[in-house]
Amino acid sequence: MADTAPADRRGGFGRGRGRGGRGRGRGRRGDEKTEWVPVTKLGRLVKAGKIKNIEEIYTFSLPVKEYQIVDYFLPSLKDEVMKIMPVQKQTRAGQRTRFKAFVVIGDSDGHVGLGVKCSKEVATAIRGAIILAKLSVIPVRRGYWGTALGEPHTVPCKVTGKCGSAMCRLIPAPKGTGLVAAPTPKKVLQLAGITDCYTTSRGSTRTLGNFVKATFAAIGNTYGFLTPDLWAETEFTKAPFQEHTDFLALKQRK
Repeated sequence: MADTAPADRRGGFGRGRGRGGRGRGRGRRGDEKTEWVPVTKLGRLVKAGKIKNIEEIYTFSLPVKEYQIVDYFLPSLKDEVMKIMPVQKQTRAGQRTRFKAFVVIGDSDGHVGLGVKCSKEVATAIRGAIILAKLSVIPVRRGYWGTALGEPHTVPCKVTGKCGSAMCRLIPAPKGTGLVAAPTPKKVLQLAGITDCYTTSRGSTRTLGNFVKATFAAIGNTYGFLTPDLWAETEFTKAPFQEHTDFLALKQRK
């Protein structure tokens, strides 16, 4: 009797003909880029074109909370994964292993950033570290060794950075010297746009995380040193938030 049952009333699993449309196009959802909707005052000013370059942000020490701001001003940033290391936490069930990624980002023209992120998966850690590196992008002051001819090529003075026991010192070098440095600080200096430099280091430099942070701190100190050419009297201007108060008071369209 069961053999004579009509085909459309069949029970069992069959081939699932009635569910054909459910999985169609599932992979296409995340392909198109979503438009950036700023959520901070600075983001709104940048998107509206009120701030012309990233140097204005540094001049007024405005905190950057959205990585899209850095993407907007510095589209040519390159990233370099310095190290991925497993870190463990002891729990009652055993060890919990996560991955820590160190990423350096720069445009080889006076801007460099460092990001450190820990995550369960390597890809997620790298992605998070790139975003944090963009948020920590700093300007790099470059100078000359001897005569001021051509473009600035080295650090303006001797600068030192320290993290843990690792210490890194950058020393100005004449043109054509190249980067006399270990592989770790060499990559950071290349991305910062410094072409000639001597370096010296102390401490446990094989702790790569601390060594990278020490080099990054040293590069950051280039603008912390006040040389006589920066003694000129400062002309104070209004900060962007103060200047564009009327624009920021407008209700944002969603």
